Amino acid sequence: MTVNARMRRSRYTLAAGVVALAATWAAATGAITTGGDRPTTVKPTQELVILLGSHLARKAPDPRSARVAVVPAERPITGEQTVLPVIGHKLGPAGGKWLRVRLPGRPNGLTGWIAKSATKPAATSWHVVVTISGRQVLTYRNGRLVRVFKAIVGKPSTPTPRGEFFVEEVVQLTAGEAGAPFALALSSRSDVFQEFAGGPGQTALHGVANIGGVLGTAVSHGCVRVDTFAIRWLAERIGNGVPVTVAA
Repeated sequence: MTVNARMRRSRYTLAAGVVALAATWAAATGAITTGGDRPTTVKPTQELVILLGSHLARKAPDPRSARVAVVPAERPITGEQTVLPVIGHKLGPAGGKWLRVRLPGRPNGLTGWIAKSATKPAATSWHVVVTISGRQVLTYRNGRLVRVFKAIVGKPSTPTPRGEFFVEEVVQLTAGEAGAPFALALSSRSDVFQEFAGGPGQTALHGVANIGGVLGTAVSHGCVRVDTFAIRWLAERIGNGVPVTVAA
C-alpha cells in the first residue's frame, strides 16, 4: 500500500482560470467557477461504499434488471478493496436495499445499482476538482478549498475527459516510472485511446518525473500532471472513492 494504515483509515471517516476573488468565494462556499459556467457546489462529504465481494451493477434496483457491469471486490493494480461513490438509495421490489453508485470504465460517467448486501458504508470529506481552462487542481475538504496546484492537462487532440469521476486506487510508482512517485488512477477513460501502454486507456492524476512538461500547459495524452510536492501531498490524503470533478 502506498500510505500507512493510519492515513488509510482517516480517508474513510464516517462522519489561470480562477481569479483571486472567485477563489476566495469558492473557499467560503465550496463552489467551483470556471469560465462562463454556472458554479458547481462541492458537498462537505461524499457517501461511499466498500465492496466486500464482487457485485453485479444493474440498470435498475431489481435483480431481474439488465446488467450494466461486473464490479470486482478488489482493484486490479493494488489489490485494495473497491470503493465507490454512492449517489442514490432505493428499495427493490422484494424490499431489498439497493445503492446507486458511480462505476469505473467506459462509457465515462457510467452508473448502476448494486445490492447493499456484502458492502460496508463509508464517507469522505475530500473532493478534487480539475479545471481544464485554469489548468489547476483544486482540493476541497468539508466543502472548503484547502489547496490549489498548477497542472498539466490533455492537449486538444487527446483531451482530459470532463465529468464526475472518482479515484479508483492510489498507486505508488517506482523512481524510474513515468509520472512517479504516485498516480491517482481515476475511473475515467480516454476519449481517444481505447488502450494506452498496454492498459485500458485509463486516465490518472500523477507526477511529472520521467515525463516532464511545463505546469500550466495542455500537452498530456489526457492525464493530469502535477509536481512532485503536489502529488505526494495528494497521495497522503486522497484515497479510493474520493470524487474527482473535471470541469471546463
